[in-house]
Amino acid sequence: LQVTVTPIPAFEDNYIWCLGDANSDYAVVVDPGDDNPVRDYLREKGLKLAAILVTHKHGDHTGGIRGLLADWPGIPVYGPENEPIRTLTQRVAEGDRIEIPEIAATFVVLDVPGHTEGHVAYLAGDRLFCGDTLFAAGCGRVFSGTHEQLYASLSKIAALPPQTRLYCAHEYTLANLGFAEWVEPESAAIRQRIERDKATRCRNEPTVPSLLADELETNPFLRSHIPQVIEAAERHAGRPLAEGVETFTAIRSWKDRDYD
Repeated sequence: LQVTVTPIPAFEDNYIWCLGDANSDYAVVVDPGDDNPVRDYLREKGLKLAAILVTHKHGDHTGGIRGLLADWPGIPVYGPENEPIRTLTQRVAEGDRIEIPEIAATFVVLDVPGHTEGHVAYLAGDRLFCGDTLFAAGCGRVFSGTHEQLYASLSKIAALPPQTRLYCAHEYTLANLGFAEWVEPESAAIRQRIERDKATRCRNEPTVPSLLADELETNPFLRSHIPQVIEAAERHAGRPLAEGVETFTAIRSWKDRDYD
């Protein structure tokens, strides 16, 4: 994918991802919760909007679509077929391919429900735009999906090549790493990542995208099969837990109740 990817900050901690091609004056945006920063960025760069990709129904990911369509009428808006988003023009699901010739990009759709009931992600080469399913060092809360769905979705992402770059939609990394350290207080990999990402934030730079290889080493929600993580979850739950979805659910509930 010979495409540039730029984060457009929105609200307090959202990133709207803007994809462009050096040989084109078009761009694509992912999860435009607010149209104003997108419009400002495109005008500043002299770009026209070719398409919008949406991962799920929450307003901080969809709220800017109507305003952008007013400025660029007729462009396609892709999003999950199993969620009630009225502004979509093309509903997509697992295995669908989206071709956007204006920026010479092809996306493959992955179904990754759990945070919401129909959440999707978009894979372009080694780049995954994963919305709120997987965060750097964390994962989304379970709202209108189920823990079983979210565990299966994270397992699907974990099976991608380790060099996959993960473009999540929020700057939650340092807070997530704090919880990861609760779960695995002896982990040198987590300590090193905290230092690295603190330095990144001190430079006022995003900590994302993150590498899947790093997530597999430091993200507790991808590590519910690891003995140390199971033991930590069991200590907190006060009972034995099976590896996999039962441990995952216990960790997600622990973070919901005691950390967030």
